[in-house]
Amino acid sequence: MTNEIEIGRGKRGRRAYSLDDVAIVPSRRTRDPQDVSVSWQIDAYQFEMPVIGAPMDSVMSPASAIALGRLGGLGVLNLEGLWTRYEDPQPILDEIAVLSEENFNPSATRRLQEIYTAPIQAELITSRLAEMRDAGVTVAGSLTPQRTQEFYKTVLAAGVDIFVIRGTTVSAEHVSKNVEPLNLKQFIYELDVPVIVGGAAGYTPALHLMRTGAAGVLVGFGGGATTTTRRALGIHAPMATAISDIAEARRDYMDESGGRYVHVIADGGMGTSGDIIKAIAMGADAVMLGSALARAEEAPGRGWHWGQEAHHSELPRGDRVHLDTIGPLQEVLWGPSHHTNGTSNLMGALRRAMATTGYSDLKAFQRIDVLVSPYLYNT
Repeated sequence: MTNEIEIGRGKRGRRAYSLDDVAIVPSRRTRDPQDVSVSWQIDAYQFEMPVIGAPMDSVMSPASAIALGRLGGLGVLNLEGLWTRYEDPQPILDEIAVLSEENFNPSATRRLQEIYTAPIQAELITSRLAEMRDAGVTVAGSLTPQRTQEFYKTVLAAGVDIFVIRGTTVSAEHVSKNVEPLNLKQFIYELDVPVIVGGAAGYTPALHLMRTGAAGVLVGFGGGATTTTRRALGIHAPMATAISDIAEARRDYMDESGGRYVHVIADGGMGTSGDIIKAIAMGADAVMLGSALARAEEAPGRGWHWGQEAHHSELPRGDRVHLDTIGPLQEVLWGPSHHTNGTSNLMGALRRAMATTGYSDLKAFQRIDVLVSPYLYNT
């Protein structure tokens, strides 16, 4: 049976599903939530929860990355952001917070573009990562593929534990007649630290990224709450299908490689605990969160949220959006919650969902049954 449908006489397409289109199904067994583990390990690094802070300036500063690390997650600092362009980024953050509150405002976008023209300073990369390392947390930093060759030696010399290469779409083979492209396979092979790379949204591109030696692959295009990539470029991938496809690529790569396991990390479009739960049910090992953590009091954006796409110099395809600040990071992740909409106690919700459906750890929870209905929230 094919999953393709006819769009018109000249084109057919696969049916795909978003996280809103699926629901998890309880089994015959339930558990005590206190008996459920939400811990996660990648390479030699163990975490109390499967949460990675997205490398977005509105979400992760050195201080908020440290706070996330102390709560059991992994904070990733954007090494092309404000903290590596400005010695003191606070006045810039204050200015961004008072730009026009109107969405899709050209003047606000133009000012963001101007702010991010300040040069990246290698010494600031070193000092910011050193600040995180001195705090005793796992140190992770992110570069785009375009900047990786320029700054990766600085990043490694600073003592990064996990290196993230993150872009809207990252492929194992980039073709260019103008510049020497980054050879991901050779690059990752020569590094002594685990590398997480993405985004990818399909089986084949993800499988090729796994073959480069990456420790983890990011699924999706990131910046879910702020991105306008779908509107600007026509590129979009419903996350439930994308995660499932790439989880299958992980299984096939394990067979191909003789058992090497590559972690699947859902990135983008997970603003509530229900989204996180369903992403893991579809096969994700962990989630990279932006808007969900931007609501914390410690978030540097002060309720405003934006990604790197928002200040692209030639084709911005992201917006600066306002989110309600709901409480400290502790409350957002571990509770107790005072909200009924899935925006706080994210890990408590994950643990309770696993307990209610009878699963004791994340790997087992990936095998849960799901229901599919495109009209799930309209009935």
